[in-house]
Amino acid sequence: MIVPLIVAAGLTPAWQQIMRFDGFRPGEVHRAIDVQWCASGKVLNVGIALAHLGAASETISLVGGTTGEQIQREFRSLGIEASWVTTQAPTRVCTTILDLKTGAATELVENAAAVDRAELDAFRSLYAARAAHAQMAILTGSLPAGAPHVFFRELLDDTACPAIVDVRGPELLAAIERGVFLVKPNREELARTVGREITGDAQLHSAMLELNDRGAEWVVISDGSRPAWASSREQVFRLTPPRVEPVNPIGSGDCLAAGIAWALPEGSDTLAAIRLGMGAAAFNVSQLLPARLDRDAVASYAADVTCERVR
Repeated sequence: MIVPLIVAAGLTPAWQQIMRFDGFRPGEVHRAIDVQWCASGKVLNVGIALAHLGAASETISLVGGTTGEQIQREFRSLGIEASWVTTQAPTRVCTTILDLKTGAATELVENAAAVDRAELDAFRSLYAARAAHAQMAILTGSLPAGAPHVFFRELLDDTACPAIVDVRGPELLAAIERGVFLVKPNREELARTVGREITGDAQLHSAMLELNDRGAEWVVISDGSRPAWASSREQVFRLTPPRVEPVNPIGSGDCLAAGIAWALPEGSDTLAAIRLGMGAAAFNVSQLLPARLDRDAVASYAADVTCERVR
């Protein structure tokens, strides 16, 4: 077993179905052009992206049932280091519908099944053992029913290295009370976290700086194909991604987090790491299966990301 430089941990993986249609209209019968199945969900996307970038990393998650077995089988076939906690409930199935005529992507998300206290305790013990040797940790994804909203904060108590936290709402607010290196909600998740509508740049910057004040050293806000934003306690930056022909946007935020985490132990400063993460996100958009990155292409996309200080 490798000693991971980066640990990616989350409790809500998914076995993902991706269906492509030449035109899709709700309420009608359609036949798919093709169907792909793959391991996905935020934590698995992060782990897969890290492995494709060449990071010494380990993914930690929950799996159950035949879908959980399929996830484990795919990770073994890809040669990705992972540790699993087995659950009574089967791992959820999520479906992505891609309309080739319009370019629209529709997500059908199954909520993760409830977990019990013993499963949570096993996950926390496993995470603590792996995080003890890590240089960077990524905590990501929603919490299943049965997990307290402070669970990620409890994991941070077992985390001596810098952490990237990609969660939202009460879970994020609880986590940053502990103090974290970087948080990465998207624009919608930021609004949900601070409990107010965000309609313009001034409101966006105010909400970001609020998270900085609450305990996040850096805040990174993704917004699809539009510019991303990054703030420290003193500065705000706008980062404009390169133009790409979109194929499937699912997992791009997870690739952003993975790219940042990969670049930092390699010696990049934070803004350079964020640019690398945006390169990973841009490449991901151009591919059908999420998080299956090409390191050279990611670096090329990252070189085309522009960064401007706005405050």
